[in-house]
Amino acid sequence: MRILIAPDSFKGTATARDAAEYIAAGIQEVLPDADITLLPLADGGEGTASCFAGETITLPTTDAAGRLTEASYIYNSETEEAFIDVAAASGLPAVLDNPVPTTGDTYGTGVLIADAVTRGSRRITLGLGGSATVDGGTGILVALGATAMNKEGHPLRQGGAALVDFDHFDTAQLNIPAASVEWVLLADVTAPATGPQGAAAVFGPQKGATAEDVEKLEAGLATLCERCNIDPNRPGFGAAGGVPIALTWMSTLLHGSEAAVHLLPGARVVAESMGLAQHLAEADLVITGEGSFDAQSAIGKVTGMVLDMAREANVRSALVAGGIDGAPEGVLTAELIDADVRTQLIDAGRRLASQL
Repeated sequence: MRILIAPDSFKGTATARDAAEYIAAGIQEVLPDADITLLPLADGGEGTASCFAGETITLPTTDAAGRLTEASYIYNSETEEAFIDVAAASGLPAVLDNPVPTTGDTYGTGVLIADAVTRGSRRITLGLGGSATVDGGTGILVALGATAMNKEGHPLRQGGAALVDFDHFDTAQLNIPAASVEWVLLADVTAPATGPQGAAAVFGPQKGATAEDVEKLEAGLATLCERCNIDPNRPGFGAAGGVPIALTWMSTLLHGSEAAVHLLPGARVVAESMGLAQHLAEADLVITGEGSFDAQSAIGKVTGMVLDMAREANVRSALVAGGIDGAPEGVLTAELIDADVRTQLIDAGRRLASQL
């Protein structure tokens, strides 16, 4: 039997590669002769950059709370392209001890971007999932030399809540080479910037925002969109706490249009770069997985995409997750048991293999 294992990461517990290896180990205990291919995937969130070829660059930067940290990205000198996860520097796991939904910013991600440009990058592919921030991408712009100001001409405080007083960007110190790159923004959600399905309302609470915080963040993003001439209802502009808003404004300022900004579904882009369709054509079974599977998993997430593509290719599929709510009909499932993640995933692989 030819088995393709193509999971997303299990957020905060296992990378996509680790998850694939653990599931494979469980399968091999039951089916030692199975021909297993590992294809770890991502959807724009944690682990997206590592799906692309290039050199790993690690450097000091800051997390969403402004604390000194280290973060890595991938740089491909042949294509002059950098692959950067917002989650690498500005991700939620680093501030779980003290969430910063209203004051956290993406400055640390901007440091990575600026570094990539000094190495020769002309295109920045930015994975937008897993951020701890709702700052509309203004922290990135500060790192690139464009400071958010109020109408009195004073710099704003960090974070999304302060954006309610936003008036304009001071671009006197703008890093022109960094600001003028081509942007490929990989989103794992289609959420707009504002509204009941927007960045603040849906993802703010996941980042530690109270109901009062959500109101402040909603007002801040609405103001930023208005001042930057961005339609707040555009799908995907709520990704990573609204990062596409500021980047689109900056790129339009330099190029005169949005032609250098490409907002794309992350899961599909990664799948194409990894050759998922070709691997499916050679598989008898594909196994995908993530930390928790629910209705949102079918909208732009790795698991939903893999299951859809498997159905289109007429390939049998299976799903591994910590919790499974509403798995598609005909899909084999294995919910994780209560143990360390390695044990859980090996056990899940063993249980799936026994159903074949």
